[in-house]
Amino acid sequence: MTARPPSPCSLRARAGRVTASRSSTSTSGTVAATSLETTSDEDELMTINENRHGGLAGPTGTSGGPGAVSSSNSSLASNSSSSSEAGSVHSAEGDLLLLADGPSSAGRHPMDASACNACTLTLDNGGGCAVVPERPLVNGCEDMWSWNKRDRSKEVWLSRSDNRRVYFHPNWSKGTAGIRGTRVLNNGRYYWEISLSQRVFGTSMMFGIGTKKARLHVNMFTNLLGEDRNGWGLSHKGLLWHGGVARNYTKRFKENQPTKIGLLFDGIAGTLTYYKDDVCLGVAFRGLNEIREPLYPVVCSTAAKTEMLLSETRRDFVNLQDRCRAIIIKHINTREKLDRLALPYFIKNYLAEAVTESTAAVTPLELHLIDQYLY
Repeated sequence: MTARPPSPCSLRARAGRVTASRSSTSTSGTVAATSLETTSDEDELMTINENRHGGLAGPTGTSGGPGAVSSSNSSLASNSSSSSEAGSVHSAEGDLLLLADGPSSAGRHPMDASACNACTLTLDNGGGCAVVPERPLVNGCEDMWSWNKRDRSKEVWLSRSDNRRVYFHPNWSKGTAGIRGTRVLNNGRYYWEISLSQRVFGTSMMFGIGTKKARLHVNMFTNLLGEDRNGWGLSHKGLLWHGGVARNYTKRFKENQPTKIGLLFDGIAGTLTYYKDDVCLGVAFRGLNEIREPLYPVVCSTAAKTEMLLSETRRDFVNLQDRCRAIIIKHINTREKLDRLALPYFIKNYLAEAVTESTAAVTPLELHLIDQYLY
């Protein structure tokens, strides 16, 4: 008599027992493999996120190229890229602490006391800068500084003869790039504006100040300006960074929308204040007058093909002599014109400090006016 074939229910039960036994023996190996695959996928998604073309396509401009990301992948890349190796990972409790923190001494963030004794992060949005009747340093003079072509990342390009327009990662982004300005800020009052193109996205686009020790390039996507005690910066995600610790400051910038950022450095009071589209955001950093190392303007970005223009630079007058020099330079604005003046050596050198590096030729009419009124 032939044996009765097993029923479908018994076969499914037998298969379940076999699968359970196999899974119990390979759980650790599977978890390890899954962890490695997840890490690799997140790194790849971060790179794609930094190089997306206006949020739609990659550098090739095709929907099937390396820059094409689905909506779910874009969300994952944005979430993963918000953290960095410089200490930007916050727990849920930490985020609540940042949100609840305010300008009062009772609500100060722990980093104010422990991260750096020379300066503290405070927010004065409630009353420190509520109403601005006019633009900062409107009674000052133009300050002719630019980005330093000798003090930048290799992933930063400069255009125009005055070195005021900067491009980050012109081809493809594989990390974070920055550039320093030529202006030393200590002991003075300076205001400058940075106009951003519509390509506002990525892990971090930052604006602020730093010392010569602040890094200008790293092969990872991070909040570079403020990763240590050598930098003070604002990210386009609305976070202030210093000493490797972030703090909420303002709303994150809208992606793919042109924006103008103003920075007011007061070396006398030791403060740095930010403006966004002509609206004062309040004092961001204090105690900067206690920094003994030279401080410079700094910008950096992780996103590919991003552009920043140094659209305005102004400074306050130091004394009456400085004010008189500014009036003279309005008429004698090139070194060629200055060399034609019969002035003592020290006075001519003092005037030359404020002369722009202009290549404009001197017209015959200007030469006549110089000879007639200044000789």
